[in-house]
Amino acid sequence: RALHELSLCGLSLTLTSELIVAPPSHQIRQSAAVMLRMRVKKHWKKISPDHRERLAALCCPIPPPISNFQVGLLLLSKVVESNPEPFKPHYRQLLQLFGTVLRDLDNPTAMYYSILTLTAMTAYTGTEEMNLMRSLIPTLIIALRHLIKADQDQASEAMEVFDELMESEVSIMVPHITEIVHFCLEVRTRNTTLTDSLRVKALSCIAFLIRLKSKTVLKQKLLNPILQTVFPVLSAAPPPGEEDPEDEENSNEDDTDNESPKHFAAQVIDTMALHMPPEKLFHQLMPLTQACLASDNPYERKAGLMCLAVLAEGCADHIRTKMLSSMLQTVCQSLSDSNQVVRSAGLFALGQFSEHLQPEVSKYCAELMPLLLGYMSALNQAKIGHVTKAFYALENFLENLGSEIEPYLPTLMETMLSALSNAENLKLKELAVSAIGAIANAAKEKLVPYFLPVIESLKGFLTDTRDEMRSLQTQALDTLSVLARTIGKEVFSPLAAECVQLGLNLTNTIDDPDLRRCTYSLFSAVSTVSPDCLNPHLTAITTIMLLSLKSTEGVTVSQWDKTFVLLDGDDDDDEAQGDTILDEEGTDNVDPDIAGFSVENAYIDEKEDTCDALGEIAFNTG
Repeated sequence: RALHELSLCGLSLTLTSELIVAPPSHQIRQSAAVMLRMRVKKHWKKISPDHRERLAALCCPIPPPISNFQVGLLLLSKVVESNPEPFKPHYRQLLQLFGTVLRDLDNPTAMYYSILTLTAMTAYTGTEEMNLMRSLIPTLIIALRHLIKADQDQASEAMEVFDELMESEVSIMVPHITEIVHFCLEVRTRNTTLTDSLRVKALSCIAFLIRLKSKTVLKQKLLNPILQTVFPVLSAAPPPGEEDPEDEENSNEDDTDNESPKHFAAQVIDTMALHMPPEKLFHQLMPLTQACLASDNPYERKAGLMCLAVLAEGCADHIRTKMLSSMLQTVCQSLSDSNQVVRSAGLFALGQFSEHLQPEVSKYCAELMPLLLGYMSALNQAKIGHVTKAFYALENFLENLGSEIEPYLPTLMETMLSALSNAENLKLKELAVSAIGAIANAAKEKLVPYFLPVIESLKGFLTDTRDEMRSLQTQALDTLSVLARTIGKEVFSPLAAECVQLGLNLTNTIDDPDLRRCTYSLFSAVSTVSPDCLNPHLTAITTIMLLSLKSTEGVTVSQWDKTFVLLDGDDDDDEAQGDTILDEEGTDNVDPDIAGFSVENAYIDEKEDTCDALGEIAFNTG
């Protein structure tokens, strides 16, 4: 009955609070609080002053029973998270309340709900509340320490308050940066019973602070304490019988889900390289790195190489002008290390150098190419994760080699064609196809003697529509486009019409954004070679490309913790009326209450490449 009345009247805080306080089940309390949050955005104005006072009374940390107090804070956290703005007139009182609650170290549940509410309020805090919020930071740190002891999952979630503070108003944290960094380092170095999630949060917070306030971190002499804490994380061996995620057999260099502390420790150093002066960073960083590289422990040697790798982008100029030769020598030595974990890290470092330290790295072709070709000669014997790193290094190096690639072409192409013919692993075939594209970019017309066997190998992949072949098929399309642009018009023109028909057949039969993206790039590449081949099909080509631009597939809108797919008109209740509807002209009518939009990366890439391809096709076909 209470739930029914709640849904009928929009919000009855009295009924909701009775429902939450009465039963012992935490799940029932949470569910009722979530119901309240779901309704509050639409019906906030319907809450009478009496009901608002009821909520305030529940949050009073004095006489009422402790359960009522916690329930009040639970309700408050859910309602403020749903709609923080109406509470702005009460922010000062709420901040004073949280100051009191956070000092009650024997009540971690109340602290947890208070920090969640504080997190939701942060983005809406005005200048008049900033001093009060700033003064809360030391109390907040003490509260988090006690919350870690009580409930690590809740503590991990509560630590997001630092992210919100840094994104919204980092000046609140500046006077307390030293305390915050030391707290995060303390979390990182506490006993091993702490969860990876907590450690990741701590390292992520440090990286965020470095990104925003690197000068303050340096001024407060925090660089060395951070490095002294990060290096043991970076060099830690995995548990017995396990491997680091990037060293596992099924590892993927494009995997963005690595949430390990070791991954975030490398991110901290990467962020330092991007945001700190190289001279100051290297002065304290290199002794630690060199100690790792000289260690007998393979995971410490790996850590030293990973450190060199992540420095390549942010400190590129400094390395190119002052340290490239010595660093490359270290990396080359690592490629013959007795431990594959170290060799993999060396390949990753070489790939980073080849990507970020050009054109200087290419001058070391005579030293590096024999090492890389040595790896290519034993492709079928190594783990695919290790081979992936070898191809990553090879491709980045080849892309910038130009005519210097010629002496190595026979060996390279023999290796790649052999992999396409004989390898059983589809991932290895995909890597070889991608490498041929990199070779073509460097060799251009010099690849003509190998063109026909390459095309014969690609044909089987291009026409195989099985799902398990999709990634290889997409890569084959990409490489075919590269060949169209590099091999020369006379050589590729006889295939132009066949390529256009292949692309149209694929887009008509397979619904995949990556495949469409690569098909449009193929059309674009063909337009540079033989634009006349596209003319009879321009209506069909532009029709499917415009459909890709107009499509809302992969686009979602979030509202009140619910995700609605655009154009989904199944819900007709009052809460579904806020969905965004796109009409036939693409005009939208956006509800201001919508929390935000998200688009899957594959669909973003498809739209971007579609725009590029349309422009080039228009230019080349007139």
